[in-house]
Amino acid sequence: MNTAFPHNRRLRRSWIPACAGMTIAVCIALFLPTLAHAQAAVPAAPAGPSAVQFAADALSGSAVPGARQPLSLSLQVLVLMTLLSVLPAVILMMTSFTRIIIVLSILRQALGLAQTPPNQVLIGLSLFLTFFVMSPALNQINETAFKPYAANTMPIDQAVEKGGAVLHTFMMGQTREKDIQLFANLKKDQPYASPADVPFSVLLPAFVTSELKTAFQIGFLIFLPFLVIDLVVAAVLMSLGMMMLSPTLISLPFKLLLFVLVDGWALTMGSLAGSFFTT
Repeated sequence: MNTAFPHNRRLRRSWIPACAGMTIAVCIALFLPTLAHAQAAVPAAPAGPSAVQFAADALSGSAVPGARQPLSLSLQVLVLMTLLSVLPAVILMMTSFTRIIIVLSILRQALGLAQTPPNQVLIGLSLFLTFFVMSPALNQINETAFKPYAANTMPIDQAVEKGGAVLHTFMMGQTREKDIQLFANLKKDQPYASPADVPFSVLLPAFVTSELKTAFQIGFLIFLPFLVIDLVVAAVLMSLGMMMLSPTLISLPFKLLLFVLVDGWALTMGSLAGSFFTT
């Protein structure tokens, strides 16, 4: 029993720096295209370790030529926890989660249900549908980036570059061209020769803006039939002289009945997933 504890300590000291290195590498990779574009006119310097490799080596405790001593384990844990608190929001903004959660929230409001389904159910449903939509991209990242890196056949900077290229392709397919032009003009960038040349610093806000627009368009179409039911019920109550009775209370059973009869959940989930595969 006592011989297992030093082994467990060595395992903990090995996976914490590795996770920290991978996490900070993903964050740095988001800004590498911007830095490369900004320094395009600067004469080339002697080749050295890339920013991703440098950060990964520093956090993992590897020796970096010309660098200071590696970070201690406590600082590595602090950096890892800080990045893990920010990274989920960044990753969710780069996937289909934004569109799905907004549409489901609008659907709940259109039905007139304040807390049904609960927020936890909506978030869980959105996450599982996001995994379904993103499964082709995630499988491609796993095959082209993660597995070669785990097998020590690919350096971390190249693995991050390949994984980022997959997300870049997905986001470009869902982003409107005018939104990209908007943020490119604000950044005062020249027109891009190809979609692959769009940096993440421009693509990320353009993608989120496009997702918000698409989600609100889908939400408007979902709201219309339930709005008609509310108007009809309000007109009937007014004609009967029952103006003190809330139309929302009376129309709620009819909206639920309509939603169940048309198999609303399957229709909504299928349409949401299909909106990503058909664009």
